[in-house]
Amino acid sequence: MAKKPTISIVIPAYNEAAVIEQCLRSCVNQRDLADEIIVVDNNSTDETAAIVTRLQKAHKTANIRLVHEKEQGMVPARNRGFAEAKSAIFGRIDADSLLEEGWVESVRNTFADPEVMAATGPVVYHDMPMKKIGFSMDRRIRQALHNSAKDHTFLFGSNMAIRANAWREIQDILHRDEDDLLHEDIDLALSLYRKNLKVAYDEMMIAGMSARRIEDNPKDFYNYIMRFERTFQAHNVRSAHARIPIFIYMLIYFPVRTIRKFYNPETNRFTLQKVRDDIREITEKA
Repeated sequence: MAKKPTISIVIPAYNEAAVIEQCLRSCVNQRDLADEIIVVDNNSTDETAAIVTRLQKAHKTANIRLVHEKEQGMVPARNRGFAEAKSAIFGRIDADSLLEEGWVESVRNTFADPEVMAATGPVVYHDMPMKKIGFSMDRRIRQALHNSAKDHTFLFGSNMAIRANAWREIQDILHRDEDDLLHEDIDLALSLYRKNLKVAYDEMMIAGMSARRIEDNPKDFYNYIMRFERTFQAHNVRSAHARIPIFIYMLIYFPVRTIRKFYNPETNRFTLQKVRDDIREITEKA
């Protein structure tokens, strides 16, 4: 039987004190532990680094590493994490990702196929109601997008992994994105496509993530969604099919934002508290 590959989990983090502990606990509670877990502190001014240090001491066998990247931005933070990683496979998640307990095991199984150069999977929005329905929809949409892609491919930065040698092969064609205009995960996926490197979709590679982005005001959310378009243009992707995620995000924005306004994920109940807080804030400013 072929030996399964080693895995480093890389987590870029900037002021993620509210979520980094839950993320790391999901990493150390895996049925099959990763070989190392690397948190890249990207100039955090909150307690992010202190929380990571505390968990390092509490989970010494998990090999949690804390490194620092002075150049601000997701791209330099990700690059620093990948440069530090020592394994054959780099798992890449966000600081608010919550890995299902079989995530590492699924990644090892997927990359046992030597032709797989990168992989991604579905997500559960852990701070939304009706999680099972949401997960079922997310899994089907991502599977459909993967199956029908012709002149492009997708990776999802909150839940992805890439082979170390594939990363080295595409490094020179990735965009530096100094102006922070692109989706770095889509840029990575399209660079793999340009090199004809296989990206797999593993429906068992499941991660939870927060829907907090949906709370952005309409202007900021629109600018975030248009990162898709700017990334496609940077790679000269003309397919209308590639733009489907833009349409989906724009379609769900107002309904999901409204749901979050009345939902408290900590109690798993609907409440008027956020509305009351908004009214109080408006009254105080008046």
